[in-house]
Amino acid sequence: MSVDGLIAADAQVAARLLAHYRAHARVLPWRSPPGAPPPDPYRVWLSEIMLQQTTVAAVIPYYERFTARWPDVTALAGADDAELMAAWAGLGYYARARNLLACARQVAARPGARFPSDEAGLRALPGVGAYTAAAIAAIAFGQRAVVVDGNVERVVARLFAVETPLPAARPMLRALADRITPAHECGDFAQAMMDLGATVCTPRNPACPACPLAALCAGRGMGEPARYPLRTAKKARPERQGIAWWIAHEGAVWLVRRPDRGLLGGMTGLPTSGWEAGAPGIAPPVPGDWSDVAGHVRHVFTHFALSLEVRRLAIAPGVTAAAIAKPLGPGQWWPLARLAEAGLPTLFARAAEIALQEERRS
Repeated sequence: MSVDGLIAADAQVAARLLAHYRAHARVLPWRSPPGAPPPDPYRVWLSEIMLQQTTVAAVIPYYERFTARWPDVTALAGADDAELMAAWAGLGYYARARNLLACARQVAARPGARFPSDEAGLRALPGVGAYTAAAIAAIAFGQRAVVVDGNVERVVARLFAVETPLPAARPMLRALADRITPAHECGDFAQAMMDLGATVCTPRNPACPACPLAALCAGRGMGEPARYPLRTAKKARPERQGIAWWIAHEGAVWLVRRPDRGLLGGMTGLPTSGWEAGAPGIAPPVPGDWSDVAGHVRHVFTHFALSLEVRRLAIAPGVTAAAIAKPLGPGQWWPLARLAEAGLPTLFARAAEIALQEERRS
């Protein structure tokens, strides 16, 4: 195909996709309708941070609670660290929450508490990478930016039948996405690509008859669009083991605040052992009558899978809460009746659930 032919085909992709978006755009609380003025940059930024490696369905209730509680970036910047981490609990990838607060405080200190409007300025903010900066620039500021997430990679890989597997294909996929990105309606185009990947060009069983790009799609033309994108075989995640210590007394459980750095940093949780290759022989935080709780919690982090056992301390009659707490170090007794308000991340919420089940049986 000639250069002019390629340009015309690329323009046709954008025109068809934008027309489809105007008719079928998802209604999401952080979006403006197609063709409307851009939404508040704060809300775009907040949603994009929450959506990193997290589904739309999981994010919506968190987003609505956050915006009700902290309606603008200045309000969020004034949030207490522990309060924000508790509000984030259950959403996962907790470094995002720490970066969220750092970013809010940095933006709040800028003139007018305004976000930068260009990709370079946005990328200088804590927790804002290349994709997030491009998304905010396009959606909130109407700038032409090449916005490539997993959904967009899949659409582009199928549209052009890219034979190079991921992750090596990423520079090529970005260059192809750049080719089809128009200079107008930039925010709508970025969201149209995301929507197409999320609702039509899905990982399995893509709905090609409903796709506005079906006639232009090389993958469909070859008869196997779901083959794309190709992927290099993943290495198996390492397996680690650990122990959560359940110390309950007089209607309360002992909780600790995890170190700011590291996994689940800054979150409230149960005391734990280290998470190593093997758990046997690990000494509990205080001596006493410890027993294994039936069941364990399996949790998959980005770089390893964790099997977390739960061990429970039987406390002798007459022992005071103060006497138990003294050798444990920093922590707090949290009422079991209000455990849902502690902001436990999913890993510890599940460990607490099986410990409570054991207590009910005993």
